[in-house]
Amino acid sequence: MAWSLEGGHVGPKPFQISTPVDEGAFDRLRASIEPAWIDEALQATGTATLRRRRLPAEQVIWLVLGMALYRNRPIDELVEKLDLALPGSGKTSMAKSAVAQARARLSDEPLQWLFERCSEKWGHESARRHSWRGLALYGVDGTTVRVPDSPDNRGFFGSQSAGEKKGLSGYPLARVVPLMALRSHIIVAAAMGPYGDERPMATTLWPKLPDHSLVIVDRNFLAANILLPIENSGDTRHWLTRAKSTSKWKVLKKLGAGDELVQVEVNSEARRKNPELPRFWTMRAIRYQRRGFRPQTLLTSLLDSKAYPASEVRELYHERWELELGFDEVKTEMLEREETIRSKTPTGAMQELWAIGLAYNLIRLEMQQVAEEADVPPSRISFVMSMRLIQDEWMWAAQSKAPGAIPKNLRRLREELKRFVLPPRRTQRVFPRAVKIKMSSYARKRPTALK
Repeated sequence: MAWSLEGGHVGPKPFQISTPVDEGAFDRLRASIEPAWIDEALQATGTATLRRRRLPAEQVIWLVLGMALYRNRPIDELVEKLDLALPGSGKTSMAKSAVAQARARLSDEPLQWLFERCSEKWGHESARRHSWRGLALYGVDGTTVRVPDSPDNRGFFGSQSAGEKKGLSGYPLARVVPLMALRSHIIVAAAMGPYGDERPMATTLWPKLPDHSLVIVDRNFLAANILLPIENSGDTRHWLTRAKSTSKWKVLKKLGAGDELVQVEVNSEARRKNPELPRFWTMRAIRYQRRGFRPQTLLTSLLDSKAYPASEVRELYHERWELELGFDEVKTEMLEREETIRSKTPTGAMQELWAIGLAYNLIRLEMQQVAEEADVPPSRISFVMSMRLIQDEWMWAAQSKAPGAIPKNLRRLREELKRFVLPPRRTQRVFPRAVKIKMSSYARKRPTALK
């Protein structure tokens, strides 16, 4: 289980994660997801359509994916525009209440099941394809997503405290912790649920890490009970992070310039809570400094300095920021920086979050295929332009009534996407963190604390 509520579980089941060309994005998305998987998702979660409905469960799955791709479209309009109503129903419109009822019948479990099945397959294949010195590269970090401020959502997801005087955050917050294949941004797995500490949620993702892998994390994750399970299970599973300002160690051996084998004493409180933790923890410390920044130290389980040179490890750590770029792609581009997602119930919000993750992966999967044909890294393909073209293609394909009008191959779409190859990144640019626009001077509207 990716998370649990103290004192029991309430709410949805948690996770333990323009120009018409080719066959159209809708058909391409269908081709990316094996058709049997949707049926399996419905059967496995007990939500298969048992009788003929105007909007059957398998169509609702595509509707929720459409909600993720078309942020600015009302839900009932999506049903009509994407031609998702049951063929032969004889109606051209559908009541909003019927759409809401269809989503409620579906619940969030089929979307979670489908996300897990698709993402694990796509993500691990991608990480192996873009490996470093035989290790598949992954990253983990946490983020939050605002959900509508309804009593149900606030009671289930919870809020961030702004202090005793200021109270709670303006919106309830869902916590999302993805495991991402760093070089393609494809999400392999995710833990989603109520707002809380991201670190315990991250540990539920460690079983998803394959042998011969490396996961890069923020220094907030530097703790024996968080990172030791990675290296102590499986074959050749490693971690890499940055030292905290309070980190202390004893040097065991000098491996090279700014490169040492060190020993860290595990906190006694941590060992009291988990007696299986060792008293001493051996790791590698690699010092570095970037122009304009203070000296820093990387800590890692990559103990072999010959197999994993310090100079490459220093460069590798900064790929952790690919996670932040992925968060920006979802929040700024897919969600269009809106305050919240749409759903006012916990089940609907979780359903929507799983669909957003799956839709994001579908875009990223297509970008990876284009990058391979263009012989560039996936990071060189524009996410914004790719998403817009896929949106246009899906809408066009859904509205086309003549099957013969849809071209029969994918190559022309990918030729279009090759025009969206970005220039190489300028890695020497330095931008210290700063606030460019200050917050509004108006008082914030905050809810009162829940009793």
